Amino acid sequence: MAFVQTDSIGWHEGERRMHSLMQVVNEFENPTDLSLTPGGAYLLGTAPLLAIGTLGQDGRPWTSIWGGEPGFSRPLGSSNIGIKTLVDRRHDPVLNALLGDLPDGEVAKENNQGQSISGLAIDLAARTRVKLAGRMCVGAFSQSRVERPDAATVGEVQLLIKVDSSLLNCPKYLNKKKVIAKLPAPKMISSTLPLPKQALELLAKADLFFMTSSVGRSHMSTNHRGGSPGFVRVMSNNADGVHLVYPEYSGNRLYQTLGNLQIAPEAGFVFPNFDNGDVLYITANTEIIFREEAAKILPRSNLIVKIIVQEARFVEGGLSFQGEEDGRSPYNPAVRHLTIEGGVAVSQASDVSRVNAKLLERALLTPTIARFRFSISDPTVSGRWKHGQYVALSFEDECSAGYSHMRNDDPKSLNDDYVRTFTVSSPPGGGKLPDDEFEITVRNVGVVTKFMFRQNVRAGLEVPLLGFGGDFVIEQKAEGVIPIVAGGVGITPLLGQTPKLDLSRLRLFWSINAQDIGLVWDTLESTPALAGSTILYISGLKVGTSATVQASLAKIVALGSKVMQRRIIEEDLQEVMGQVDKWYVCAGSTLKSKLLQWLTGKKVVYEDFNY
Repeated sequence: MAFVQTDSIGWHEGERRMHSLMQVVNEFENPTDLSLTPGGAYLLGTAPLLAIGTLGQDGRPWTSIWGGEPGFSRPLGSSNIGIKTLVDRRHDPVLNALLGDLPDGEVAKENNQGQSISGLAIDLAARTRVKLAGRMCVGAFSQSRVERPDAATVGEVQLLIKVDSSLLNCPKYLNKKKVIAKLPAPKMISSTLPLPKQALELLAKADLFFMTSSVGRSHMSTNHRGGSPGFVRVMSNNADGVHLVYPEYSGNRLYQTLGNLQIAPEAGFVFPNFDNGDVLYITANTEIIFREEAAKILPRSNLIVKIIVQEARFVEGGLSFQGEEDGRSPYNPAVRHLTIEGGVAVSQASDVSRVNAKLLERALLTPTIARFRFSISDPTVSGRWKHGQYVALSFEDECSAGYSHMRNDDPKSLNDDYVRTFTVSSPPGGGKLPDDEFEITVRNVGVVTKFMFRQNVRAGLEVPLLGFGGDFVIEQKAEGVIPIVAGGVGITPLLGQTPKLDLSRLRLFWSINAQDIGLVWDTLESTPALAGSTILYISGLKVGTSATVQASLAKIVALGSKVMQRRIIEEDLQEVMGQVDKWYVCAGSTLKSKLLQWLTGKKVVYEDFNY
């Protein structure tokens, strides 16, 4: 049987404004249904969680999340739904707003207008959700009869809600979790600002939150935002204000939540801790920030929301559920860091001042590593890089496939701006290259580098150069050893700094795979003075290793380097550890984690490759 929507809600002013700002041609109708659809009713009855939002007595929105097992909310027919679940009576702001000081066991009956409510029934295990909006008809609270210290604050809420609209949403950015019911044991930790330590720890690992927005008591919306753990960033948390920021990822382009915020910037947020049932409630003002201004605050972002917290409650054990992680969404982008946290501010002000980098040469050093030489179209605008800095290049025009709602064959591409940062491996001025040229040495590991590796240099590829940044500077005092640990192509920050260093005082511990021996030979051949300070730890050497690799190894040893045919271990660093306190690390996450453990108590300066 086909279900036909006979009426359309249409777009309100805020949604139309967002469509215009984001250059969305809204020739399509608002897909929201004016009732609880059969699909929505089924999902509601099987979902173990319901994020629920409403307005407090002062008109500010709040959001909570209820449930713990399927069946606590269910359709009753004629777009009516029933809810019956354990809640925290004292601290839950949504329950406070709906039932106030209603005595235990009494029933609150609303008139036809009722208290406006919005919700999001969500099944994280199945990665499904449905948005709901309507009004409360009847509500009641029964105090728990269990004998326990917190029994006075825990009880069962029952609500009857008339649903006026519903909309099924896609699974994008939903991280899978197995939800398990538990008894709440609420304890208020903080109801003042700034946020307490426990709240900051929750934000640092949160991979989702729920938010409610509303234009007056109409157009109320509760929805989900998800990403990699830590995708919500803390701009400030002090007496001057608590400000959070999160990126708006590529979505369905309806902009219902942001449309509401365009007209009424107030919003309510809930951050659940699935590990233990702790919860952070926030009501805040918001600011939607676009394009260049967004990128100045949260680099690599085209659209962000700033959350200016007005009130907050952090409640320990306030939820009636916990959850076990069961897989991340394949659509999650990497966490983006604020500029004040060291994120790369890579947006150019305008096309008028646009600077390009033109590919001049590619030298293949190993099957997966190459050195690329570029010229700069206008060095007076781009400025000169410094020792240990990276260059930011944009490949969006070359690699982007444009907008699509879902892209299951390549989910990461939906939020990829195709801006890449590469450590400059040539020194700034006074080297073998002209002042308007630089080199990068990179491994072929993704869509952009794959594009670079297959380029015909004669085609004259030019890409926008967005700037130079970073400060991984190797310092050399009057005396003493300078220990550096590098992993594979992580050697690049050192390459651009060798001319200014006394290489005889370096102790380079270089972990490398046998297939990358060409990179080692190229490095030491061009900088022979580095060889005597280098110990190579080579993995992947096998019986029958190619004659080319064997010949390269022989030449490397002849230059004066030591070669260990195994992985680096903690004991390899012991001799130097007793001589110096400051170490430099240029390695991937796995080796870096080990080194940080081995070098406990030392000052470790490391190159962060999570640009």
